[in-house]
Amino acid sequence: MRVGLTLYGSLDGQSGGFRYDRRLVEGLRDAGDTVDVIELPRRKYARGLLDNLSPSLQDRLAVDVDVMLQDELAHPSLVRANRDLPYPVVSVVHHLRASEERHLAGLYRAVERRYLGGVDAAVCNSTATQASVTATGGPPSARTVVAPPAGDRFDPDIDAETIASRARDGPLRIAFVGNIEPRKGLDTLVDGLAAVDESWELTVVGRAENPSYVRTVENRIASSGAGNRIDLRGRLADDDLAAVLRDSHVLAIPARHEGFGIAYLEGMSFGLPAVASAAGGAVDLVTPGETGALVEPDDPAAVTRALGALARDRDRLARMGQAARERYDSHPDWPETTARVRAFLANVAGDGGAVG
Repeated sequence: MRVGLTLYGSLDGQSGGFRYDRRLVEGLRDAGDTVDVIELPRRKYARGLLDNLSPSLQDRLAVDVDVMLQDELAHPSLVRANRDLPYPVVSVVHHLRASEERHLAGLYRAVERRYLGGVDAAVCNSTATQASVTATGGPPSARTVVAPPAGDRFDPDIDAETIASRARDGPLRIAFVGNIEPRKGLDTLVDGLAAVDESWELTVVGRAENPSYVRTVENRIASSGAGNRIDLRGRLADDDLAAVLRDSHVLAIPARHEGFGIAYLEGMSFGLPAVASAAGGAVDLVTPGETGALVEPDDPAAVTRALGALARDRDRLARMGQAARERYDSHPDWPETTARVRAFLANVAGDGGAVG
């Protein structure tokens, strides 16, 4: 099978979406398929829309493939260009830009609706993403496949005895992993922790993406009076991040939206229950009361309840940590995920895009 992949930037990017695309390409090539990668310049949103008027973009997309994958994050440059492509198009959707509820969400939703209405099928990383794609005018569920990423970035060797022993050690140690920007909800986490009576410590790992939001978080930390218990580490190398996760008790990212939430699964690999967003893909990973808690966006009181309960009941923390590790062990690995996508693509390519 001859497959194309169109995306913004380089396939070597380090975000979860780039890792997904990269592993998908590797899996398809390992199965004997050829994959032609088309790397488009990363654009500001308005500049990306102008790409649709560019003859050079059409020239770049004029490749001989049976089916074309497109990373949905590149949709601004492709929304009009897709009309003239001779091959079926399958969008790979990590999360919809409109789901982030940004200032221009209405514009993003309108453009994404037009883009998704022009593709033949979609690969979605979670059932929540699949529902968003369908609700935004994309292919119906019969023309989509849910293929979650594997969380094997670390794949640590950790057993039930270690998880149980750690659970009873010291103050509740919470890890937050994610870029410091509004969608990840660090402000909600800080506000929730400020009301937890039990002893706790928070380690924040992530790049400062939004200076004004960073100032907001710093002000929340100052007003909480708990600054001596919050360690802002910035971005860490994988080995250093693994050390933080291995020493923590729980991973807490009360995001305003997550298409999938790969960090939750990576935390589970270390036996960490997840305090996760109820908005988005974490519902596929987190079973409330078993492997963690689901909290609504912008609800510090829910964060207080979830983390306070774990700080008070260390036996429960140990049980949930072991259940989290078992959930990680049962999750599909990359060979399973890529095989699922490959079978789907073969179906799309075989009937010219009319899946079902």
